[in-house]
Amino acid sequence: METELVTRMKLVITGAGGLLGSALLKSAKEYEVYSFYNQHPPASGSLVHVDLQNQDRLTDALRRVKPDVIVHAAALTDIDRCERERDLATAVNYEATNTIAKCARDLGAYLVYVSTDYVFDGEKGMYREDDEPAPINFYGQTKLMGEQAVGELLSACLITRASVIYGSTPSSGKVNFALWVLGALKEGKQVAVAADQFVSPTLNTNLGEMIMECVEKRSTGVLHLSGASRLSRFDFARKLCKTWSLNQSLINPVEMRKMNWLASRPKDSSLDVTKAGAFLRTGPTSIKESLHTLKEEFDSREGTG
Repeated sequence: METELVTRMKLVITGAGGLLGSALLKSAKEYEVYSFYNQHPPASGSLVHVDLQNQDRLTDALRRVKPDVIVHAAALTDIDRCERERDLATAVNYEATNTIAKCARDLGAYLVYVSTDYVFDGEKGMYREDDEPAPINFYGQTKLMGEQAVGELLSACLITRASVIYGSTPSSGKVNFALWVLGALKEGKQVAVAADQFVSPTLNTNLGEMIMECVEKRSTGVLHLSGASRLSRFDFARKLCKTWSLNQSLINPVEMRKMNWLASRPKDSSLDVTKAGAFLRTGPTSIKESLHTLKEEFDSREGTG
């Protein structure tokens, strides 16, 4: 009896050591995964060290791997740093994306580009996929430039947008919003949170599962893949507090204009995920369901679940 050898498809994940990258790795078991990273090595996959500022090395790495699929999750997401260091933000968020899109075209690879709610100005909220982007900070501008590069160079591609990605573990040396709030409250510290900024908080594991389903389906176009609930950052913090039975009086609502931010933020960049909810088996989850999952992930990691 002959044994049939099955060759697994090659998947490149950029930013594999990050918050989304780590979730994608958990959902990509069917692939031969190449984990592209810069400073923080991911936990699995064939590790490939790549600095997104070095376009030649990035091109060489992709040509060596010859992936069937690329999920480009790496980005410079520090909003104020993007405003200060515009050349760096352009190199990482636009030029590297343009290079990856060109390589995907030349290699015949399917590309998923992970973009952001910050491509919108925040004047209306609950943005649909066909609403006109109008970023109000340089981070959003560079991510929109990335979207445009991908859309112009490729037809076999998907542009996804998410909002305030959070998860149960620190990634790439950074603490996400949920971990920051929970860490402060557990230490009895006061936290100031914007009460007039509305978003669609996105659990990283839910986002990872949705993206990998899109990869399976070879979805194309633009798709919003945030969490299913629109709420203010203040309300998000309160729901985190309630889920962990912490002291809600430590959370102080403040106006966005009083936050010590360099770059402007959209007032309401929440995303309409109706399309994803109808299209995907694993659709966007509500904040209630997401926080229940987050708590389970915490308890499992700490050995109490």
